[in-house]
Amino acid sequence: MVEQDTIRLLRECDAGVKMGVSSIDDVLKYVKDEKLKVILEDCKNDHSKLDSELQELLDKYKDEGKDPNPMAKGMSWIKTNVKLAFNESDSTIAGLITDGCNMGVKSLNEYLNKYEAADEVSKDICKKLINLEEELAVQIREFL
Repeated sequence: MVEQDTIRLLRECDAGVKMGVSSIDDVLKYVKDEKLKVILEDCKNDHSKLDSELQELLDKYKDEGKDPNPMAKGMSWIKTNVKLAFNESDSTIAGLITDGCNMGVKSLNEYLNKYEAADEVSKDICKKLINLEEELAVQIREFL
């Protein structure tokens, strides 16, 4: 049970990291404020570092990880592009990213509770990802 829950939690974290990086990539080209751009790029780099840790653990379990749900990713892309088509502002970008962070935090906490038999290393990675998402939402509040 421990190994199964560990792999499942790592997969969900893998999908979450990929979704976060993808979402940041979707909005970066629209960012006007240099400070916001730096915050988003730093967070993207932090996500990529965490992804490296995740991939090492997934390799250890001989698992390929998980891509984000195609429907969720598609809906996110549509929402981003429609909102930015009407209002290409840093405030809109901050709102979109904040919504994504909140959804990520909610989902990851649900998975952390669901896969309670996962090992501590995997739980710690999940908590790191949750903290990254929470910190990003706080850092970009001034742009809302």
